[in-house]
Amino acid sequence: MPTIEVHVDQAGVRLDQFLPQIIELSRSRIQKMIKGEEIKVNDKPAKTKTILEPGDRITYSESSLAPFVKTAEVPTLTIVYEDDDLLVINKPSGLLVHEALKDEHRPTVVDGVLALHPEIATIGDDSKRPGIVHRLDKDVSGLMVIAKTEEAFLALKKQFQDRTVQKEYFALVYGPLPKETDLLISKIERSKNKGRMVARTGAQSGKDARTQYDVLRRFATCTYANVQIFTGRTHQIRVHLQSIGYPIVGDKLYKVRGMKFKEIPLNRLFLHAHTLRIQLMNGEEKTFNAPLPEELSKLLETLPVNV
Repeated sequence: MPTIEVHVDQAGVRLDQFLPQIIELSRSRIQKMIKGEEIKVNDKPAKTKTILEPGDRITYSESSLAPFVKTAEVPTLTIVYEDDDLLVINKPSGLLVHEALKDEHRPTVVDGVLALHPEIATIGDDSKRPGIVHRLDKDVSGLMVIAKTEEAFLALKKQFQDRTVQKEYFALVYGPLPKETDLLISKIERSKNKGRMVARTGAQSGKDARTQYDVLRRFATCTYANVQIFTGRTHQIRVHLQSIGYPIVGDKLYKVRGMKFKEIPLNRLFLHAHTLRIQLMNGEEKTFNAPLPEELSKLLETLPVNV
């Protein structure tokens, strides 16, 4: 059974913070092992918050280090466009773009891409995100572009940095949006105590973000809108709409307290990236479109309208 002895310069740190630096496992898996008493300190069960002292002996089973094996099938991707340099896919809701943890074992877009083109494994800045130049949240569906060559990766990355990529979404939000069209401008940053992104105003810290909505149809308790983003902040659309009091249907993370509208049952976000305009490697500007998924279009048919 492997043993790790804590040196003087390593003491004073929580057990679940110390081990990920020594063992190639994520902190979340380390915490599960501690709770399952697979990891012990001085031959006794420990807690995740145990503060290590000089001379402490940490033991664990070698079998615990066995990597997770992905048991789910590799996802089949819907390819909208492909050439020698890139491919555009229509990502379904529920599919992660890439692994979030060292020992992640859920299927991802990256798995599907590498099954089609193993050579993409070396493309990009991060081996866990080969060819990935932008992302969609797991429960968001729609268009994504993926680089097949290093040249395309750099070119696409620059387009996103220069904000020349056009991205539009369909969204359904609770409540009556106050205007037919509006440009939402505020800073976005990660909250230190809420575990999610928040919108900031005035001189507060954060990264600038701009989101425009245009109402497509109004229902009795919600509004269907087209949303265009001019920046690419984490959870940008979700944060901006929630910040003005109109959260996206199906969003469990960004809710509005005391909302008077009855919750619409939906096991995903009503957010779909339907338009993506990029410049191909030959210089051609090309626009791609993906229709609203069937489960979302059927939901719209069930909604009551204003009388």
